[in-house]
Amino acid sequence: MSPHGNDPAQGRRERRCGPWRDLWRRYRGSRAGMAALWAILLLGVIAAGAPFIAGTRPIACRYLGQWYFPALHGYNPRWENPVFFKDGFRILHYPRGLAEKDPESIAIWPLFYADPSRRVEAGEWKGGPEDPGGSPPTARNPLGTDRLGQDVLARMVHGTSVALLVGLLSMGIAAVIGICVGAAAGWLGGWVDLVLCRLIDVTLSIPSVVLILALIAVLERPTIWHVMAAIGCTRWEGIARYVRGEFLRLKETEFVLAARALGAHPLRIILRHLLPNALAPVVTAVTFGIAGAILIESGLSFLWIGGDPLAPSWGRILNEGFESRSWWLIVFPGLGIFAAVLIYNIAGDALQEAGDPRSRKSP
Repeated sequence: MSPHGNDPAQGRRERRCGPWRDLWRRYRGSRAGMAALWAILLLGVIAAGAPFIAGTRPIACRYLGQWYFPALHGYNPRWENPVFFKDGFRILHYPRGLAEKDPESIAIWPLFYADPSRRVEAGEWKGGPEDPGGSPPTARNPLGTDRLGQDVLARMVHGTSVALLVGLLSMGIAAVIGICVGAAAGWLGGWVDLVLCRLIDVTLSIPSVVLILALIAVLERPTIWHVMAAIGCTRWEGIARYVRGEFLRLKETEFVLAARALGAHPLRIILRHLLPNALAPVVTAVTFGIAGAILIESGLSFLWIGGDPLAPSWGRILNEGFESRSWWLIVFPGLGIFAAVLIYNIAGDALQEAGDPRSRKSP
């Protein structure tokens, strides 16, 4: 009788999920890895909820008898209801405007009233007058302000979104390119493998930053999306080598030879048998790659290369700190970059150790 009872489909599902379940079980045994995972989740929450953590638009407000959600402007400016532009809230600002135009209005505010792209004016908020531009940490501005009077805490919170977005999307692009190239080289072999391996070697011989600068230089006005694409197009080589090696190993195993003998289509063999078993080292490479992408984006922002110059970025805050010799503009973004890169590297180390067959204990 089958160990999975009378449900052979369940047995097949468990066999397919077995490597991933085993990887997760071993990863959970690493305290540092789990701490890094929780820290990554915390960074994700901060990045996803940045307009609700630091901002000057209500999360939700009842205005003239209807409910609105102005904080969605932080995700897309078009999502803010036109009634607020029509009624002059850009001039009055929300706290004063809601009180003057609708005394019965109700508003739920972000945790910290500060805007990452402008200074909070005197009397705008119940906290009192704002600190002057370029001031060190105070009770009103816990991380200080930059030379334009913009709150550093708000810029750090919204900069988390930029850093993680660059890391995730750029490595998503790199993963797609690397998996396709590595799978083609490992499965087809022959001259295809030879050509693709030489392409990987040539790309690896050129520093990523040089390639990124070359790609950005041909654009008239590079945006943060161009930076993501440039990083993704220059960080796929390691993933391709991992996938190629796994495909070369797996395509000679018994279950792949059996699938071929049964007449299974090559695409089906790749998608159902080879690729799921080859993705574990890819996840590790992507985790390390996210840390590298965050570091590259911060370096480019520090040099004011690519992206919107008004967008909050840890690298730009760091640059302002070096120009103005303000310690709080150096320490806090520097710690943010260091913490994000360290967290992803610890998670990558734990994944690498969990996926290493030599670390498995024999029964």
